[in-house]
Amino acid sequence: MLDEQKLGALRKGFLEFLVLRIISSANVYAADILKTLAATDFATQEGTLYPLLSRLRREGVLEYRWQESDSGPPRKYYRLTAAGAERLAEFNAYWARINQTIQSLGG
Repeated sequence: MLDEQKLGALRKGFLEFLVLRIISSANVYAADILKTLAATDFATQEGTLYPLLSRLRREGVLEYRWQESDSGPPRKYYRLTAAGAERLAEFNAYWARINQTIQSLGG
């Protein structure tokens, strides 16, 4: 069985890519991102997600808008900027190359 610490490092490395993919599909609230990730091997906590979202916003990859909520205070809904779409395209291209390399090395 693989060492959980090694798998954790891989999951952490993929988190930005996965968050960008989730946000690219729709404007999403942070709780929606957490819920989507919770259903995968990439479940994460608020304490990991919020700093990542803040960093991506500072880098100009994400932006957000406030939207009123029927069930409480207004919520921040995130969306990709043009720079974010470009970064996601770069991640997708890199992932395709990595996957091709892995497949070409046999199994």
